[in-house]
Amino acid sequence: MSKFKKKKSGDLPPVSTASLPDIVFMLLFFFMVATVMREDELMIKNTLPQANQVEKLESKNKLVYIYIGKPTSSYQNQHGTNEVVQLGDKISSVSEVQTFINTKRNAMPEDVQDEMMVSLKVDRDSKVGILTDVKQELRDAMALKINYTASQGDPMININRRQ
Repeated sequence: MSKFKKKKSGDLPPVSTASLPDIVFMLLFFFMVATVMREDELMIKNTLPQANQVEKLESKNKLVYIYIGKPTSSYQNQHGTNEVVQLGDKISSVSEVQTFINTKRNAMPEDVQDEMMVSLKVDRDSKVGILTDVKQELRDAMALKINYTASQGDPMININRRQ
């Protein structure tokens, strides 16, 4: 009797799985870095006005976005050509703003609810009437912290475009 057996010449060696966790973590890291989290799909024309004193907000997790502008050409058949309000991923009426804000506030953690801020992204060619209606709905919803989003630039361009 022999203690050692000869290897059979036709056997394949087993596949080494030692580097498999490294490969999995590299792929996971790649997809975490390369993935872009989509906020909202814009259904309106939203060319922001320009301002020269723009401040960047430090935390965007407390922001709720409301878009105001004319529908893009693909949505004009459904919603017309007048200014509309976009809440999240759908075009809504002004009367739905209060419900939208309360829903977003209730979805936030309790300690952050008082710090919630509404960011209005209003197209620079929009009329003030719909903006005033939205602001009244925000008052009724007790969402009193409002900021207006603008792009960095010369604010005189906004005035010159109107004339």
